[in-house]
Amino acid sequence: MQEPDLFKIFTNRLNQAGITYFVTGAVASMIYGEPRLTHDIDIVVELTEEGTQGLVQVFPSEEFYCPPVEVIRVESKRSLRGHFNLIHQETGFKADVYLMGEDRLHHWAMSRRRQIKLSGQDFWIAPPEYVILRKLEYYREGKSEKHLRDIASMIELSGDEIDLQELLSKITDYSLEREWEKARKQAGLDPPTRGPVDASTR
Repeated sequence: MQEPDLFKIFTNRLNQAGITYFVTGAVASMIYGEPRLTHDIDIVVELTEEGTQGLVQVFPSEEFYCPPVEVIRVESKRSLRGHFNLIHQETGFKADVYLMGEDRLHHWAMSRRRQIKLSGQDFWIAPPEYVILRKLEYYREGKSEKHLRDIASMIELSGDEIDLQELLSKITDYSLEREWEKARKQAGLDPPTRGPVDASTR
């Protein structure tokens, strides 16, 4: 199965159920940056009670692992870090589904999500600033260089889509300045500085 089909397995059904969501994580960084292999997709969703029922209906047990509706309700009530998995049984592809809760960054990104078309299908993707911020957080937590490489790739290939002022504001809010400097160096922006994400040009 080709990589774009990974998106459609999950996003088409979320669209069908009318669920508010955006794709983030590795898939989003691939779209804004360089493609790489992944069998997982990260999705942030905003679920109402009606949406919970609709989600269970569009991910039937004969095709997917989907948690019982009671489990989804419990996770939906968490103020932070609500989470569950969906797994496509035929391929083993997995969706990590994160609930909006009271996470301010989730809410900020949801208000800025973008609708794009890939492989003939529409789906919603996180803004690039959010993807970068989350990867900076992941780098701070685990020190994995892959997050810096992903950020560097996004800057190189989608730098003109990044709102630098908004990104820098959020970097300050979440105390990610040190991690951002490492990402800048990975991207070859420091020194010398260049390109649309160069703070000296704004």
